[in-house]
Amino acid sequence: MAEYGVPETLEGLLPWSWGAERLTASRNYWISTTDERGHPHAAPVWGVWLDGALLFDTAATSRKARNLAGQPRVVVTTEQATEAVMLHGLAERVEDDGAIEAYLAAYETKYGSRPPGTRYLVRPVIAFGFIEDAARFGPSATRWEWPRA
Repeated sequence: MAEYGVPETLEGLLPWSWGAERLTASRNYWISTTDERGHPHAAPVWGVWLDGALLFDTAATSRKARNLAGQPRVVVTTEQATEAVMLHGLAERVEDDGAIEAYLAAYETKYGSRPPGTRYLVRPVIAFGFIEDAARFGPSATRWEWPRA
């Protein structure tokens, strides 16, 4: 959209490493889901960004888990709106801890315990990043995409 001032060339766009750094550094993440009627739900969670995916947990009876059971599309945002990453992806419930041992170890290092609830991995489809600073907003508004599986 022209009003966002996104340049026509790659000059000034943020590299994906910038987005990955913010996903890694965020302590809290906002998870947005929708229910079967399309009603949105957003909630903060703890999580860990590792190897191109986000691990988070929630109670099996939570609104997030119930929404994800019917609709795996999710939006994840970092806690800092001044240098934001908004990741659109697909959440997959993970029941085999052996398959995600590296994520669990990283979570334990970050928070001091392993995630107690139902575990989900979010794999990105598309992401957006921007820096709030008005002097840099236009050139820094960036979109990243992943190949569809």
